[in-house]
Amino acid sequence: MSRAAAPALFAGVAAGAIALAPAAFGSTGSFVTQPPPPCVNADGTPCVVGPNGVAGPGGAAGAIPGGPGGAAGPEGATGVIPGGPGGTAGPGGAAGAIPGGPGGAAGPEGATGAIPGGPAGTAGPGGVTGTIPGGPSGSAGPGGVEGCIPGVGCIG
Repeated sequence: MSRAAAPALFAGVAAGAIALAPAAFGSTGSFVTQPPPPCVNADGTPCVVGPNGVAGPGGAAGAIPGGPGGAAGPEGATGVIPGGPGGTAGPGGAAGAIPGGPGGAAGPEGATGAIPGGPAGTAGPGGVTGTIPGGPSGSAGPGGVEGCIPGVGCIG
């Protein structure tokens, strides 16, 4: 898993675990292992909730085999859909990405985001910068401002 996708995975899984925590921790009844009909998987087999999740004082985690999974605890949360988006959130910030698509991260020191082959930008205490491949780009910060347009020139 890429470093950018790990935070996204963590955030998604945590969000799911947080959403399900009241049911897991607050219920005194028994959990039903079979959902009510007519839940049917794509291959025609009945849907079954398996023993793929855990919850305890340190947090919760769960996964659907071959499907989405996540975890949450005191330090944050993560979630991912295999081959799809993933995210992570915690005290230091949050990040998320779609494989081959946009991704971004934000935290106390700033934020950054990019679309592969498209625009990208970063902002933080030291300033801001942005660019479009083959197009305009610019930066601004305590040292001044600069901007460029290909074929036209730069200022700053």
